This record gives sequence, structure tokens and C-alpha cells, in this order.
Amino acid sequence: MTVNIEHLRQWIGRSESLSETIAPEPLAGLAATLDRDDVFPEAGDAVPPGGHWLYFLPRARHSELGPDGHPHRGGFLPPVDLPRRMWAGGRIEFKRPLRVGEAATRVSTVADVSTKTGKSGELVFVLVRHEIIGPEGPAIVEEHDIVYRAAADPNAVPPPPKPAPVEAAWQRRVVPDAALLFRYSALIFNAHRIHYDHRFTVDEEGYPGLIVHGPLIASLLMDLCRREQPDRPLVRFDYRAVSPLFDTARFTVNGTPTDDGATLWAADADGNLAMQAEAFV
Repeated sequence: MTVNIEHLRQWIGRSESLSETIAPEPLAGLAATLDRDDVFPEAGDAVPPGGHWLYFLPRARHSELGPDGHPHRGGFLPPVDLPRRMWAGGRIEFKRPLRVGEAATRVSTVADVSTKTGKSGELVFVLVRHEIIGPEGPAIVEEHDIVYRAAADPNAVPPPPKPAPVEAAWQRRVVPDAALLFRYSALIFNAHRIHYDHRFTVDEEGYPGLIVHGPLIASLLMDLCRREQPDRPLVRFDYRAVSPLFDTARFTVNGTPTDDGATLWAADADGNLAMQAEAFV
């Protein structure tokens, strides 16, 4: 299959705007999902890093979902005719706190659409820029990388895994059971079946188990910073997904402090790198 990249690039510059009041209940749910013993958020409390992903959610009608649980292609994002869509990474700038109780708007713009050929075939990259604006002006500016790829070839030899760093000053073990993945899917209103439907994920998509959400892994890395450096709020977080994590085994989130923040990574049970990140405070 050859992707018509010139057609897809017509989506560059397309934007959408979503507004809502920052409610406390999603943040309480996120704290419970991350296994934190936080008090219930009150008006004026700052949204923690990663908490902004709980708001401004697309709410496609059920009849508009495809067989995999994703909304049908087209609309705001370009209609990439490749079956696998993945959260590849991003860069987040925290300009000021987003606070519970304030009205905010997220303006999202398709900034770029590009293609390249990898070992697994043709890949399409979509760059989306989000700006979250509150009463005092911009609060969060985010660049989100989405990658689309062809279905896996069952006869292809997988690339060798990349080993994660061995030494970590901070480490937390995470058990990605179905309850954890279901809870996070509910928080971000994500019906993609690879995160909760084991039969579909294994039999139809060919994965070994349920896939851990990219933003959940990133949120766990940011949360590790909060646990270890509670008095050093993040001003920027850059992250890149390297390989997927599954519910078949526990994984770790790890970090080492630096002068201006921390170097962070997630590793699977065999010590292979799943996500790498840099946090700045």
C-alpha cells in the first residue's frame, strides 16, 4: 500500500478548539490510578504534570467508532490508511499552572504530516501542536507525535531490543494489570481495544498482550519526578516511546537527577528500553 502523502498534507494547518472547566474529579481518579494518597483536589489547586490529558477529550458517538474502538479516520486528523496508530512521543512546556475550577480552552493544530520507510514498511508521522489557554493566558504548550504503520508481518524478524540504562537513582515497579489499563482508558475516554480487550489485541492485532498506554507511561515518569523532587515543579518534559509495554509482565519507571531536572526512562522486565525522557525543572 502506498500512502498519498500529498493528500494527507492538505490537513496541515487544520485546527480545532475545545473548552471546558477544569473539574477535580478526573484528577482524583488519576491519583488513585497512579496509587497516590492525595487529598481530593480543591478549586485553585494546580493540575499535576500529565493531568491535562484528562481534559479536552474528543467524544465521538458510539456509532462513529471503528472496529478497533478508534473513531473513524478523517475529521481533524488526516485519514491515514494504515491500521496501527501509536503515541510516539512529544514535548510539553508548562508555562504556568493550569488550575482546578478555571475555564480553559485547548487549541489543537496539525503542524506537519510526513512519511518515511522503516524496517516494518511505510510510516506516517503526524505532528499536532496543542496550546491550553486559561484566564491568565497560555498554560501548556505541547507538541504530540503520532505515528501510523502497517500491520505487523508475522514472518518478519523483530529488531533487537535496546537495553535501558542500568544505574538509576530512583526506581518504581509497576504491575500493568487489566484494572490499571481499564481505569486509565476510562479517564482519557479512550475506547481503543488494544488497552482492554485481550482477545482482540492478541488474535486480531497480533500482540502478546494488552498494551500499556503511552501517556500512562509518560504520566508515571512525571509522577516519579513528583515523588522524588516534590519541591521542583516541571517546566518542560520531552519524551519518546521506544518499544511497547504489555500486561504480560511488570515494568519499571526509573530516573537519575540532573542539575536542571532528571533523566528518566521506562524499562520492561528484561531491562529493555520502552520510553526515554528528559525532565526540566
